[in-house]
Amino acid sequence: MQMDDKKKRQSMIVYVIVAIVAAFAIRSVLYPSLTSGAIEEVSYSDFLGKVDSGEVKQVQLDTGASQIRFTTGDGDSKKTYKTTQFPNDDDLVKKLQDKHVDFSATIPDQNSNLWLYMLISYGIPLLLIFGGGWLLNRRLRKQMGDDAPSMNFGGGFGMGGGLGRSNVREVKGKETGVTFKDVAGQDEAKESLAEIVSFLEHPEKYAAIGARCPRGALLVGPPGTGKTLLAKAVAGEANVPFFQISGSEFVEMFVGRGAAKVRDLFKQANEKAPCIVFIDEIDTIGKRRDTSLNTNDEREQTLNQLLTEMDGFDNHKGIVVLGATNRPESLDVALLRPGRFDRRVPVELPDLAGRESILKLHAGDVKMVEGVDFGAIARQTPGASGADLANMINEAALRAVRCGRSRVTQEDITESVDVVIAGEKKKSTVLSEHEKEVVAYHETGHAIVAAVQNGRRPVSKITIVPRTSGALGFTMQTEEDERYLTTREEYKEQIAVLCGGRAAEELIFGQVTSGAANDIERATKIARAMVTQLGMSERFGMVALGETRNRYLGGGSELTCSDETATQIDAEVRAIVEEGRQMAMKTLTENRFKLHEIAHYLQKKETITGEEFMNILTRDDGFAPKFKQEPAE
Repeated sequence: MQMDDKKKRQSMIVYVIVAIVAAFAIRSVLYPSLTSGAIEEVSYSDFLGKVDSGEVKQVQLDTGASQIRFTTGDGDSKKTYKTTQFPNDDDLVKKLQDKHVDFSATIPDQNSNLWLYMLISYGIPLLLIFGGGWLLNRRLRKQMGDDAPSMNFGGGFGMGGGLGRSNVREVKGKETGVTFKDVAGQDEAKESLAEIVSFLEHPEKYAAIGARCPRGALLVGPPGTGKTLLAKAVAGEANVPFFQISGSEFVEMFVGRGAAKVRDLFKQANEKAPCIVFIDEIDTIGKRRDTSLNTNDEREQTLNQLLTEMDGFDNHKGIVVLGATNRPESLDVALLRPGRFDRRVPVELPDLAGRESILKLHAGDVKMVEGVDFGAIARQTPGASGADLANMINEAALRAVRCGRSRVTQEDITESVDVVIAGEKKKSTVLSEHEKEVVAYHETGHAIVAAVQNGRRPVSKITIVPRTSGALGFTMQTEEDERYLTTREEYKEQIAVLCGGRAAEELIFGQVTSGAANDIERATKIARAMVTQLGMSERFGMVALGETRNRYLGGGSELTCSDETATQIDAEVRAIVEEGRQMAMKTLTENRFKLHEIAHYLQKKETITGEEFMNILTRDDGFAPKFKQEPAE
């Protein structure tokens, strides 16, 4: 809606500018003497000299404009001159006749000429400017309400008008169409927000005991986890008006406009209390203030006004401000103190049970065959957000339609997981037989190293079909259960699995390819986190040498140590990754026969299931691997 309003305003301004340009173009056509730049102006004596020398061919005397126009030369050499303020020369006509010069004279009505000049030069442009401004002002007032102040200077170039009004979108509680039953996988967040709903529904119970409602709650978490959905659910549960606006909509070119929008927002909220005010991406206006010279006065004024408004409103009326951000570390401390955003509600990525419940919730809107195993899909998607899972269900439904089925099957959902994680199958990429063989050994190397570990992440699928993400193949592992702690040995095993592909290439072909680029990046990231953040390095011990930046946006860490220590950290990271590579090489060397057998089978079929892989790997033919035993807990 806001974008439509903005486009309409921009269109009106363009119309006004076009009208002004058209007016001046008309003036130029009707009054060419005012705009022509191809005529050279000379003195009257120069004109007489050219007449005496016989250069002048044609003369036009305009007594109304006190101007003489004359031409010299013929054809391409023809030039036009003009002279003004010529004296009353009685001999001029005789001179022109003697030289056989063609001449004429115009004696216009001076009054009508003056009025025409004034009308064309000033009247029409001013009429178009103010007429366009009046139309623009009328449309803005109609869109923003009758109480919107008028704009200045014709409506197109003033700083008044609707610029001080917030573009907030108001929705009545039930009209949000969302309640807590529509939110899955965020039980803790719903429980924390349920108290706000209770206050909005029964404020008298809290007033009787002297409790006050939290002024604000900050929803913090990665993108796609349902922060906006939760805010709408609170309004839907409490059945109160819901005001939604993005932090970026407060950012204005003119100083003070953002603060005016904040005032208008809370004015509307006071009139509709009790209500929910939801500011999405609040870090846009709530960034931490500093003392550097390079500051944004407009943003800071907007933030100061927000702080003032949150202090000033009467929270007994039931006004609750909800903010959402995935960059909480960048927010100003004054915004986070008690009395403003009293609560911080984590909206994290869903766990195993949460992913399963989200899949079931979104599957309720789609026709599916009986017996779909959502638990298996949930185990295949660790780290997926609610938005990712919803997209998987939608992709499965689209695939079912493409395949001509009326219901979604388990295969459709499984394939949709691959599409969301790795992209669509890339039919245009055809690998040569040698490249196909290298990729098959690479992916089999990952799978064997992963399977020979303690079995906590068994292989569920191996494929060498290229994907649109750029991957030429991938090995999918499935979590049997949810784990919240990871040991140093488990991290080393993960690095070994990532090194398994490169190790297989070295072992079989004696050379390496570019196919391990992503594996190297991920292995290095794990090793660096072990050294700088997790205290899992024997050389440095339990010391934090780095800070995590933008943890909800996938940001890496930033070292907080000396250059000498950073050099030692690099050496330690290399040692840990090399240890993982040696572990992978040892495992593949011991299971070389199985590596050949499974790689050839994969090269032939292109995609195999985890069950097929394990059947070949564990078959008792004298070459079955010895699996590591998981320690007793």
